[in-house]
Amino acid sequence: MIYKSGMSRPSNHSISVVERAKAAADSATTLQELRLAQATLLPAVLGATIEQTAELLGVGHATVSRLQAAFRKSEGEKPSANKSNWGGRRHCWMTPEEEKEFLAPWTQAAVNGTLVVVSPIRAALAQRLGQTVKASVVYRMLSRHGWRKVAPDTRHPKSDLAVQEAWKKNSPMSWKPF
Repeated sequence: MIYKSGMSRPSNHSISVVERAKAAADSATTLQELRLAQATLLPAVLGATIEQTAELLGVGHATVSRLQAAFRKSEGEKPSANKSNWGGRRHCWMTPEEEKEFLAPWTQAAVNGTLVVVSPIRAALAQRLGQTVKASVVYRMLSRHGWRKVAPDTRHPKSDLAVQEAWKKNSPMSWKPF
């Protein structure tokens, strides 16, 4: 077959997959099930390209390919696009258990009421991993384990507003007007 420039390659769907897609479209109860079937039917029956199918379904062109693959993979069972293995921590340096073990000394210090500072945790983490880490990595790790940043109050707990206002009214002027 000769391809013209700008043309995508033609879709190649087996008759059994197209028949299953028709049946799935007829019995679809959710929008996701209907999209799975339509992602297969539109190119097979109408000859639509992946880009055209994506525009008709209101998804990205990569999603159309994923939907088609998920439909083909669901032989005999009700098709579902929610069985993807996306999500999760794909680029983690330590497991959650290792992180908990790493944070144990600082956890004990925090329980005892000691102020915990991020910079020593960051330095220890960099030493353990053998590479530099950004502070945001430490903050995200602390957040994963339920820690939160406690900022100091904007005023001293023993301050007295009445005394402060009296001082402002009665204090000597230390500057001279022009």
